[in-house]
This record gives sequence, structure tokens and C-alpha cells, in this order.
Amino acid sequence: MKRTPKPSQPLTIATRAIHGTKLYAYKGPVATPIYQTSTYRFETSEDAIRYAKGDPSVYVYTRYHNPTVHDVEEKLALMEGGESAALFSSGMAAVTTAILAVTKPGDEIISTGALYGGTYRWFRDELPNNNITVNYVHSNRLNEIEKLASPRTSIVYFETPTNPTLDLVDIAELVKRVRNAERVVGKKILVMIDNTFASILNQDPFSYGVDVIVESATKYLGGHSDIIAGAVIGSEAFVKRVRGLAKHHGGCADPFAAYLLSRSLKTFELRVERQNSNALALAKALERHKKVKRVLYPGLPSFPKHQLARKQMLGFGGMITIEVKPSKGRSPVEAAARVCDNLKIAVNAMSLGGVETLVSIPVYSSHIFLSDAELKQHGVTPGMIRISVGVEGIADLIADFEQALSLA
Repeated sequence: MKRTPKPSQPLTIATRAIHGTKLYAYKGPVATPIYQTSTYRFETSEDAIRYAKGDPSVYVYTRYHNPTVHDVEEKLALMEGGESAALFSSGMAAVTTAILAVTKPGDEIISTGALYGGTYRWFRDELPNNNITVNYVHSNRLNEIEKLASPRTSIVYFETPTNPTLDLVDIAELVKRVRNAERVVGKKILVMIDNTFASILNQDPFSYGVDVIVESATKYLGGHSDIIAGAVIGSEAFVKRVRGLAKHHGGCADPFAAYLLSRSLKTFELRVERQNSNALALAKALERHKKVKRVLYPGLPSFPKHQLARKQMLGFGGMITIEVKPSKGRSPVEAAARVCDNLKIAVNAMSLGGVETLVSIPVYSSHIFLSDAELKQHGVTPGMIRISVGVEGIADLIADFEQALSLA
């Protein structure tokens, strides 16, 4: 196999997303082929012997590895600045496998309190069955990491921006606190971030010393609301451990989903840049609307951590959360539902990151089955609407939200 010549200057994300490591002349298809197969032919039994001896170049079974999937993994690692990447069948498969690959019964995890509801519920409902404890710190009190860390602490886990309030965690400060704690407890503590909301275009966690990125590739990386996938990016040694566990847990990526993701990555920068600009314009318009109580968007000067966003984010992202001001006689959640039901362009659907603008009510979607105390911990209120801004014409989106809000 030809080696990629070292470029004279660092390649942009757009170039890495399109070409991956194949920066040389070769004969073959321009588009990534789909190896839609469960198993692979051996030329002779010598192939099986090489596989048994640990040769990773021998393809055996698609749950273990697949050429289409491998091609996308190489692109993701290159895009995000990691040594290696593993692709999964969903974002939750990526999160759970990455965490279980480095934890054992009796271990502890330190996590910021505001998380995607699915992750939080897994922490709350499933990890105790493995005798793994999660201790929470507030994003404004990161100094508590050093107090909570112990020889049993294996991971510090966080999201920024958070789902759905878009609260920010100071990445540099968190990493500094973890490294201080390591010196006290005398062991390595893995720093793991869910970078789904920002994506690598808007935030580069590795540049701040984060060890592992997990991401729902369903969202901005996929970007078309047509695949479910997840990714883990990190060091070669860490990802090797994750791959080993993935073989047993079975959450590996499907070749056709990998192909669709590869196609989506070619327009990743174009899509996300348009979503960034649309979101900022829509957030400014919503902030002026009389039926909007509050707009949460890192790019607004009114956002509580706007200065932190300017420091650690390369772009402010495509996610906005608003609180609706209900008309007399309506509850906040009724007003939020009325807005979602009267939108004509934006789609009432529970996901994010696609080219279509989507809206959802967190208490009915990402943060369902949480108690009032847990909703308060996450900063979620009944009148919130989470908006994933797409790439439609911005004038159309603003007009659509204005007419729907007038009916709240």
C-alpha cells in the first residue's frame, strides 16, 4: 500500500474529510465502495493462520472489521486529529463501549451534571449494576474535581456545549484540574468529551489536552437524518481496547451506514458553516421576539458564557434553545407544543445536526423520565424548545418561527 506523502502544510478539515489519507495517485473508484458482506473469502488457510497470529490486515468478519468502515474510521481520525477512530452503530454504542473499555467494578467516574438524557440515564440506571459510581460536578465548580478524585477514578466525562441548555464547560480548566488530581491520586485519569453539539469544525478538544472524543455521528457528521452511527477517537492504544470490547458487545457499524457517512463527510464543512451562520441570525431574531422569554445561544453577547465560547470555540454551532412565554391560560409546555405544531418549515422531530431545521421539547424528548430535581440539575424547563438549525434560507426560517410564536 502506498504511503501518504507528508503535505507541505497542514490540511484543512474540508480536505481531510473528502480525501482522508489517500493523498496519492492510485487506480480505483472515486467513491468509497460498499463492502456489504458479513464474511470474507480466504485465498488459502494461510490467511486464517495469519489472522490467528494477530495480523490486523486479514479481513474475517464484518463485526470485527470491514474495508468500508475502516476507510471512514481513517477519515474521522484524520479530521479530528486523533491517532485512531472506531465507528459504531450508534452514538450510545460509542459512549458505552468507550467507557466500559476502561472501567471495572469498583471504579468511579466524575462527570459534569448536564448531559444528554440517554447518557445520564445510562449512568443512573445501568452503571450501578456494574458497581461503577458516577460523581457529579457543576460546570462552574470544576475545582471540585480535585476533591472528588480518588485512586478509583478512571474517567472524567463531560459535554460542551451541553444538551439542551448549551451551557459551556471550560475545557482547559477541566483538563488542568484533572492533571492536578492525577498527581495527587497517583494514576492516569482519562478525560473524555462528547463533542456532538459542537463538532470538530467548531471545537477541537484534543488541542486542549482531552484524551478521547466520543460523538454521535448521526448528527453533524452524518448531517442528513438518514443514518445512525457513533464514533470514538483517541490514541491507537485506547481505540484498540475499544475495538476489542466492541467485538463482544456487537455495536459495530454497518457498511452501508459507513458509506453514507463517508458521502456526508464530503460536505461536512459546507453544511456546518451554513448552520452556524443561520443559527446566529435566527438567535438574534428570536431574542427580539416578544413571545420568547429567553434565548440560549453561545454566539449571543447575552449568553452567560459568551466570552468562554469566544475563547474555546471556532464557531458557535447550529443549536439554539429558547423558552417560550405562554399566552394567558396556557402552561409553558403547552405554549412550547403549540409553537412546534404550527411551524411550517421547521420539522417537529427528535434529533439534530441535519440539513433540515428540527425542533423538539426536551421534557418530552431528550430529558424524558427525569424527576423535577434531575431536570433542575440539567437546567431544563417545561417551556424550552430545542432548535437544530438547518441550511434552509434564513429569511424563510425567521418568518416561520415568527408566525408560530405568535400563536403561543
